[in-house]
Order: sequence, then C-alpha cells, then structure tokens
Amino acid sequence: MDAAEPSTSRPSTAPPSTSPPPVSLAPVAGATGRRLAVERLRQAILAGDMAPGQRLVEEELAGTLGVTRASLRAALFDLAAEGLVERIPNRGARVRAVTLDEAVAITECRMVLEGLCAAKAAERVTEPDAARLRQIGEEMERSVAEGELLKYSALNHELHRLVREISGQAVATGLLERLNGQLVRHQFQLSLRPGRPQASLPEHMAIITAVAGHRPAEAEQAIRRHLRSVISALADQDAPTAQEEAR
Repeated sequence: MDAAEPSTSRPSTAPPSTSPPPVSLAPVAGATGRRLAVERLRQAILAGDMAPGQRLVEEELAGTLGVTRASLRAALFDLAAEGLVERIPNRGARVRAVTLDEAVAITECRMVLEGLCAAKAAERVTEPDAARLRQIGEEMERSVAEGELLKYSALNHELHRLVREISGQAVATGLLERLNGQLVRHQFQLSLRPGRPQASLPEHMAIITAVAGHRPAEAEQAIRRHLRSVISALADQDAPTAQEEAR
C-alpha cells in the first residue's frame, strides 16, 4: 500500500490530490519506433554490447527499447540489409558473425573508398582540420608509448572518421560506415594484438602528414598501404581461432 493511500479503517479528510495519475508510456510505433530501434541496436552491436551470434528475441528487445514488435521487426530487416544482423528461417534473428574471409574482402572494398576519401580530404583540408589531425597523431603516439591499447584503438577510429568528414564525400562515407560496422569484432582483435599498434602507428602518421599537407595522391596511397597492412594482419591470424572468436 502506498504511504499516501488513505487508511481503510476511517474516512480520509484530506483533499483529493490534484496531481495527474502516473502515465504508462505506450511503445513507440511506426517509422519513429523503427528508427529508434535501428539506432539503438546498431549502437549496441558496434560497441560490442551484443556479441556475434547472439540471438535477438523480438518480444524482449521490443520491451527493452520501448518500441512495438512491428517496429522492432522492421528494424531487424534494416540491420540485416546493413549486414549487422542475419535472419534465420523459423529461428528468428541474431547478430551476424563476419568470417575472416569476409573481413578481408570488406577491407579490400574499404581500400578503394577510404583512398578516395583521403584524396578528397587532402584537397579540402583547412588549417583547423590539419591541426586536429596532428593532435590525434600526437595522442596516438603517446598512447602507444604508454601501452594504452584501448585508447589507441579509439583514436584510430576517430582518425578515419575525421578524414571521412573532411572529405565531404557523403556517398563514400555512408558506404564505409556500413562496411565498418561489420568489422568491429576483427578490428578490435587486431588493435589488441601485441606489436600491431607499433606497426600501424607509422602508417597512420603518414596518412595525417599527407592529408594535412594537401597532397591528395600521397594521401590515397598512404591509406591504401595502411589497409593492405590490415589485410596482411588479418590473413596472418590463426584462421580456426579467429573463426571461433567470431561465433
């Protein structure tokens, strides 16, 4: 019994409350609910809060996200189109696990698109942009020197994001964001591999130098060299182990 509820032993002389009764929020429906579910699920998958292979139970997720089951189901179709979710006939949906071979193929596509963005960024870069790129480079150097691998990984993502932003190439950026979402697991594993940050740091510094220096051709080649290095690092992984971790 609520403390404010009158006793049943005698009538209450207190005036009725003027406060409105608590409102139970209805689940968000339609296109709004669909967008909300897509954004929150995508964020959870990219952040690693949902592991590859994890089942996505519609009723449970709809309740957690505060959307209708219809909106949740539509969102899962959208995420399946992005390659983040896979739908299994008669079994529902789960977070899609990207195999090592797929990760290599996706990185080959990234090489072309990120090369384009780097070249465009070098053409468009302003002095404030260049200063921000150099600042990220300095922070990356410190994080490697101090062994802060998680920070280095975050700065790595921020550098690539900033180059895309500076490029102004919205189409390539949209495609890359969808491709990168599928690689989160493998990228995280690479960033924590002993010796990998030390190997990739000079590659990132070359990208920064070329973009900040307004050298488009050099910037494109620098990012292609970096991604070829990523492909080699992926290929060098023990395939059975990598596939087991990706389940």
